[in-house]
Amino acid sequence: MTVWILSVPAMGGSEAVHVAVASNFLNPLKEIAKRYKQDTGNTLILISASTGKLYAQARHGAPFDILLAADAKRPALLEQEGVGVMGTRFTYAVGALVLWSSDAEKVRGVESLKQMAKGKLAIANPKTAPYGKAAQQTLEQLGIWQKLRPFLVRGENISQTLQFVATGNAGLGFVAKSQVEDPRFKLKGSRWEVPPSMYDSVSQQAILLKPGLANSAAKQFLEYLKGSAAKKIIRSYGYRFTEK
Repeated sequence: MTVWILSVPAMGGSEAVHVAVASNFLNPLKEIAKRYKQDTGNTLILISASTGKLYAQARHGAPFDILLAADAKRPALLEQEGVGVMGTRFTYAVGALVLWSSDAEKVRGVESLKQMAKGKLAIANPKTAPYGKAAQQTLEQLGIWQKLRPFLVRGENISQTLQFVATGNAGLGFVAKSQVEDPRFKLKGSRWEVPPSMYDSVSQQAILLKPGLANSAAKQFLEYLKGSAAKKIIRSYGYRFTEK
């Protein structure tokens, strides 16, 4: 788990908001946090891990004001369990799955997977990371999940999965499109964007948690996340939005 505190000088009367954020959305949220700080004076304290781990921590009383998950399932469960605040849940971004290699010649679409006979394929843990679940669903759709299981190396979250590929510990990896589209880095190499029909939609939802009920800045930030300034940043990372 990673904790980030925005290091912009505080303004008098500013409030802090503890935001638990899925690993794939940490970098976009850092940018949004800076803009939010400039616009409101309030600070976001970012706690990043896989969605499954953040969900478990929220259920066990972690003092998060907001959860920005990488799926819709966990926010809905928190709402049902009384940890999330009813009526505050919404989709803030829709993610996409990409097969990526740092080698410019390695990825040749689906054939790169079907012909794999050696090396390592990195995926996030399907049990705790929605992008890992999407990767497993893709391999199952292709009928090669069992065949490729001996080649798999599992990241604790999608950030670690990207690191496996970027450092050469895995030749290929299923990562979030937002990671390879990061406007600060624009990762080189080769990639295949997996057709959305091959995995469940990665609808990333936000929800206000019970500790945030007394924090006016937490409610304010959720509204800010729906606004044009935040959406411009989110879009620059390759995310889509729902039609609603």
